Order: sequence, then structure tokens, then C-alpha cells
Amino acid sequence: MTGMLVGGILCGHLTDRFGRKFMLRLCVLLLAIASTCTAFSPGFLIYCSLRFLVGISTSAILSNNLILIIEWTLPKFQALGTTLVISAGCIGQIALGGLAFAIRDWHVLQLVFSVPFFVFFLCSRWLAESARWLIITNKADKGLKELRKAAHRNGVKNVEDTLTIEVVRSTMKEELLDAQTKPSLCDSFHTPVLRKRILLLSLVRLSNIMVVIGLNIHLQHFGSSVYLLQGLFGVVNLLGNFVALLALNHIGRRGSQALFSFVLGISILSLTFVPQEMETLRVTLSVFGGGLSSAAMSSSVTHGNELLPTAIRATALGIITIAGSTGAALAPLVMILRIYYAPLPWIIYGAMSILSGLVALILPETRNQPLPDSIQDVEDGRKASKKAKQDETFIKVTQF
Repeated sequence: MTGMLVGGILCGHLTDRFGRKFMLRLCVLLLAIASTCTAFSPGFLIYCSLRFLVGISTSAILSNNLILIIEWTLPKFQALGTTLVISAGCIGQIALGGLAFAIRDWHVLQLVFSVPFFVFFLCSRWLAESARWLIITNKADKGLKELRKAAHRNGVKNVEDTLTIEVVRSTMKEELLDAQTKPSLCDSFHTPVLRKRILLLSLVRLSNIMVVIGLNIHLQHFGSSVYLLQGLFGVVNLLGNFVALLALNHIGRRGSQALFSFVLGISILSLTFVPQEMETLRVTLSVFGGGLSSAAMSSSVTHGNELLPTAIRATALGIITIAGSTGAALAPLVMILRIYYAPLPWIIYGAMSILSGLVALILPETRNQPLPDSIQDVEDGRKASKKAKQDETFIKVTQF
């Protein structure tokens, strides 16, 4: 958790400075090396140091994956892209349960999950850097190059004639003007609207992660087979993501978060009234809650990415990730309260979930809205009042 805390803000700032693709590739390589070496660590101190590096790289990989997808897709497909990324994590959770049951030697299990990252690093060279980020950072020529590559891959013909530097500059005139001033980390908190968004999103992320981690690391309280429950949680989380996708596209980001968080909180609170002897009902409620937690997380991640400006999106997400890591650290500590009153931890988890739903209602809706590119876009709300820029030339040639 400490690694994710450090990685959240550090890698977020470096991502906004050096680019999404560069930091993603660097952290994939770091994860591959550190995770592989963990299997051969001779002592506990070295093991903890390597896991610290794994935490730093994992945080950056997750955020940069989502940022690249968000910044390369049209508004109506952004929820789909986010859902697919989180669903891939659910498939990994299912694989973890199965492989952990089959491979009881943790050294071998560690290698099985670590070595493929070297392959991922080699494949990442074909990723495209975010053209939106390149243009915002006064690298319009490189951004144009990435746009043309995307256009060619999508089968657009005569792109050299239709997509020129003049078209890009005229389309993003306001963004290029705002890019003359380099935003800093302090700017995230000096502007009132952005500050409010970051603080509210941090509270939502802390609550969501606390509940998700609380459910996953205490599976033994719901049933006898932790391997089976791990697999069931992965399957239900996968289903929950697709339910979230339907809700995000029809109800909206804000309504989806509130709905899933409220129902999740109620299902967790219901567990406090189910006796230990009714194991089947407890497993059913916990697995149902796991699916709801995944749906709530998908809604929260999609909403958060769409509320933050491109200029400091990674940095702001780093701050929010720190809040999420804090929630992950608090989740197991809450369970200590069982010595005072057995249902108390689950009451806290349920209350936090309901609280996150209430907080989400304060945030603005972003469904089918263009991404804000600068801090000024957020403060003025100038893009929110415009029709989504789906007909802009630079987006037309990069749609998936």
C-alpha cells in the first residue's frame, strides 16, 4: 500500500510531464523486474522492498491504461473502454483463484504472474502516445503524427490532405492558448472548482476501495473455500462491470454511482443480520456485494477520468489514488473493531458505501460530454456548455 501511495502522486506528476506511453512502458518494465525478483528474494526486508516497487509500478500502469483509453476515444465509448480494462482485472482475479489452488508453491505462482510482463513491455512499443496530451503540451507536430497513424490504422484515406497542422491548431485554439501556462501540482488546489472535484472524488475513491478490499481480503468470513470464493468474486465482478456499462450509458455516471453504492451498502448491512450458520445466504450476499462493488468502481473510475482536465489528469488521478490506497490500508484495520462488536466492521463498510453514493450526487454529470483539457475549462465550464466535439476533425480520424 505504501508503494501505491508513493506511486500515485510521483508517477502521476511524471506522467503529465513526460507522457502516458513513456511512463506506462517504464512501469511495466519495473513491474516485470521487481515482481520476478520477488520470487527469489532471500529475506523479508528485500521482499518488502520489491513489493514496494511493485506497488509503485502497479498504480502507474492502472492509471495510464485508463488515461490512454479515455483520451483516445469518443465520449460515447469512454465508459466501454473503462469497463473493458476493469473487466480484464476481473479475469485476472478468476485466474488468480484457479492458479493459486493448482500451484501451492508461492515462488512458482509469483513467476507465473510476473514473467508475462516482459512480453507486455515488448508489445507496448506499438502503443500510441496520447495526441490530446501532446497537443496540450505544445507538441502539436508530434500530436499530428500520432493522429495520422491512428487515421491510417482506422482506414482513413488521404489523411495527409485532410488532417494538417492548421486544422489541429484551429480546432484546439483555446487549448493551445491555455497550454502556454504550465500547470503545477499546487494549481490543483488553488482553483476552487477543481479543488472541490478532487476532494470529492478522493472521498468516493477512499470509500469504494475500502469496501472492495474489505470484501476481498475477508473472504474467509463468508465461506469455507477461499479459492472458490475468489473465483466467484471474479465472475460476479465481470458481470457487474457489464451491468455498470449499461447503467453508465443509460442512467449516466452520477446516477449509476449512487445506485450501485446505495444497493451495495444495503447488501453489506444485511450481512450483519445473517447468522454464521446460514453460510449459503452469507456467501450469496457477499458475492452479490462483490459484483455491486465492481460496478460502483467502474462508474467511479469512468466519472473521475471525465471530470479532470488533460493538462493535469494523471497528477490529479495520482492524488485520488492516494486516497484509494488509504482506503485499502484502512480496510483490514477496520476488522480489528470486531473485538468490540462483531458486526461493527460490516456496518462501517456499508455506511461508507452509502456515503460515497451521496457524495457522487454532488459531482456534475459527464455522460456524452467532451473531456476538459485545461484547468480553465473546468473553472469556466466552457466545454460543458458546448455540444460534445464528436464532429471535430482530429476526433473523426481516431475513433475506434
